[in-house]
Amino acid sequence: MAKGRRFLIAGNWKMNGLKKDGRALAKGVAKFLKKAKGKKQPFDLLVCPPFTLLASIADEIKGSGVKLGAQDCHVAEKGAHTGDISPSMLKDAGCKYVIVGHSERRTDHREGDATVKAKAEAVLEAEMIAIVCIGETLTQREADRAMTVNRRQLKGSLPEGATAKNTVVAYEPVWAIGTGLTASPEQAQEIHAAIRAELLKAVGEEEGNGIRILYGGSMNPKNAKELLAQPDIDGGLIGGAALNADDFGAVAKGCK
Repeated sequence: MAKGRRFLIAGNWKMNGLKKDGRALAKGVAKFLKKAKGKKQPFDLLVCPPFTLLASIADEIKGSGVKLGAQDCHVAEKGAHTGDISPSMLKDAGCKYVIVGHSERRTDHREGDATVKAKAEAVLEAEMIAIVCIGETLTQREADRAMTVNRRQLKGSLPEGATAKNTVVAYEPVWAIGTGLTASPEQAQEIHAAIRAELLKAVGEEEGNGIRILYGGSMNPKNAKELLAQPDIDGGLIGGAALNADDFGAVAKGCK
């Protein structure tokens, strides 16, 4: 990791958790961070529960240092959009971060780069931090198109006005999400370095070197240390391992 970038360990709970379980999980994450505060830590912790749990989790982590985020948002501030949630509503619920363009949104809801960019810009407008997700499928990787796909998605999804303070990029090799497969540290670093190069072109050297790039392909306690040791991997967007406070904490311990 370059000097000046702080690790971000973000837990994406996806569509998991009822109130009792969610509060218990958040309590465990907060307890881990409280113990870790005895020493100077190089990481920030973020939890992104389902919309139904935002209010209760906000109460559970209040004052702990754990940040709250949402898994998606609508582009509009308000209006006739049944079933959607606006960035201002998320901010009002206590969120500091919003994930946009997750591979599951891109696949299940057919969200393209233009939609992801619009959502990211709405997040920035609401004065929160956008976590912009990009990544290739197994078919695209096997066709030697991984670099091309990630460059295209980054160019099309990065919000106008992106800076190191308001934007995070998450690289998600789609083929490594929930499959048990994981990119090797070298494979992950290769893509992260390419993303970094594109960021330098898009937003300049200072901001491009400051934007954090997370790895989002099944990071867990067993592989976190090696992945997080790579120079352009600045944290993780964690799925399965984020649903257990001990595992989530073990991932964070891989930050050095």
